[in-house]
Amino acid sequence: MIKALVHNPYWDSLGGGERYTAAFIRLLLDHSWQVDLAWPKDISASVKSRFGIDISAAIFNSQFSTLNSAKYDLLFWVTDGSLPVSLAPKTIVHCQFPFTGVGGRSFKNLLKSRFYTFICNSRFTKSFIDREFMVNSRVVYPPIATAVFPPRAKTNTLLYVGRFSHLTQAKNPHLLIRAFKEIHSRLPGWRLVLAGGAGVGTPADAISHLRSQAAGLPVDIITNPSMARLKSLYGQAKLFWSASGLGIDQHTQPLKVEHFGISVVEAMSAGCVPIIPALGGHPEIVDPGQNGFLYHTLDDLGSLTLKLTTDRRQLTTLSQAAIDKSKMFDTTVFNDGFFRLI
Repeated sequence: MIKALVHNPYWDSLGGGERYTAAFIRLLLDHSWQVDLAWPKDISASVKSRFGIDISAAIFNSQFSTLNSAKYDLLFWVTDGSLPVSLAPKTIVHCQFPFTGVGGRSFKNLLKSRFYTFICNSRFTKSFIDREFMVNSRVVYPPIATAVFPPRAKTNTLLYVGRFSHLTQAKNPHLLIRAFKEIHSRLPGWRLVLAGGAGVGTPADAISHLRSQAAGLPVDIITNPSMARLKSLYGQAKLFWSASGLGIDQHTQPLKVEHFGISVVEAMSAGCVPIIPALGGHPEIVDPGQNGFLYHTLDDLGSLTLKLTTDRRQLTTLSQAAIDKSKMFDTTVFNDGFFRLI
């Protein structure tokens, strides 16, 4: 049996990188690989609940060591900036963050990197990884099961989906409440829904601060929604909002902006039109004026929203175009890209 060892130091966060890793594990399992995870406990139930991906056939509590790596055909290493000493015939280093200043050009790392395949989740991430490690990484976009998020009967809802934590990116849900407060009087019958994870890295008072800021406004805050709830939210919402990275210089602080935008594509697959910052990986997803909009300031977000909510024909056209564009990031595309590598 072909064997793979998967190392991901971020399973506690269950974010986009963990969805990416889980999808890769599922691909290997579907092709009869034995997959061992270097993680001390079985988290397959949490992964399935959060992402809808079944990795229960994987073996947990395995250990990574240089000698141990020799017994595997493949090592899949989600890097925190470090590189392993791997004796596996094939080592894939997945870069879910645009690391800088992590010693990528040290003699040891330059030597190791010559033998490994580097994979990035976006061209934005690639632009930093290639400079840091002096490699020519490949881009395999995160997998989105677009068929899982079909459009439903639409309601007058503005939707945000993302973490409430401050682990890496500046998600800025508070800025969305601020923007909504400025325009909600001109959006009668509309609601803003903020839905996201509130686990590791979320300050104890973060949610209460958001609720306090939204007091008196038609704003719903939903923490740790199930996959079923997310499907409903995406399906019913007309517009998808994000303020991720807003106000950040992406050239000097690339970790603080959205490196891709999985929730954006999920929303688009459900016919939810995105209005998102022109930062990070977002321009690789949205073609402005064709299937959504990119913006630079909160005033832009407000004006674009008011324009779309009063132009039903344009909103309908953009909604269908968003569905069409989302297919470029479907799980089948991800599987094809990785299958050629392994």
